[in-house]
Amino acid sequence: MVIDLSAQLMQATVQLEQPLGDGTRTVGTGFLISEITADGKPHTILVTANHVFDKMPKDTARIGYRIANPDGSWSYSPQALKIRDAHGHALWTHHPSRDVAALAVTAPPAFAKSAIPEDYLAADETFARYQVGAGDEMLALGFPRGLAANAAGFPILRSGKVASYPIAPAKIFPTFLLDFSVFPGNSGGPVFMSGHARHATGDNGQGGEDVEFIAGLLTQQVELNSERLDIGIVTNAKYIRETIALIKDPNAEVTEEASQSVISGAKAASAEEAARPE
Repeated sequence: MVIDLSAQLMQATVQLEQPLGDGTRTVGTGFLISEITADGKPHTILVTANHVFDKMPKDTARIGYRIANPDGSWSYSPQALKIRDAHGHALWTHHPSRDVAALAVTAPPAFAKSAIPEDYLAADETFARYQVGAGDEMLALGFPRGLAANAAGFPILRSGKVASYPIAPAKIFPTFLLDFSVFPGNSGGPVFMSGHARHATGDNGQGGEDVEFIAGLLTQQVELNSERLDIGIVTNAKYIRETIALIKDPNAEVTEEASQSVISGAKAASAEEAARPE
């Protein structure tokens, strides 16, 4: 199944928020992935950074669904999203070593239809096939400081170049750097390639090939001595796949902790720092 990844991710990306009761709210970003259960039925999974949910103190958050109106306009229609049970236990699944969370959701039909097939999550072979590396441009969707692109609640699209080398395999390099401005509220947003890979070669041997895949999700920004360096840290999509697998089987195999740790000076790019007036 071939999709226009940029357009569909625009629809599949949602704002996650939780009012704090004092006129402010915490904000993060999430996106919907569609996977097939063992009985062949589609399953909609919300993916975000683990710290987005972890730092929301209450049991219920809001997920920013949008409704298409007959006249071509859109309405922002956030709905309640239960993230903890009555005893305060997390309802989401998180990766044991990476900042990734996944939660099965019942989305409105239009949103469930827009969820991105799990096959679009990159594997190590994806980066190798398209020879993705330093200098390649990637796109990122999110809600910086809780800001949406319009009143309908669509995410803001940003771009940046891969700023580290190498970026695979994930077991050795679980994260990579992206050269773009990151703000609180961006965490959990998808980072993806959609368009032309400048290094790849097609089957006909000619240079270049169109690519469509999700490379990972934005989890942190880089700071040095409290100064933002306009560099984002992206967690490899392999860990999204593993987290989704843990929903189905808590004993599913996951990648062991890599020797390379997150860059010194990294700071979460969402949760309580995204507090702003509603």
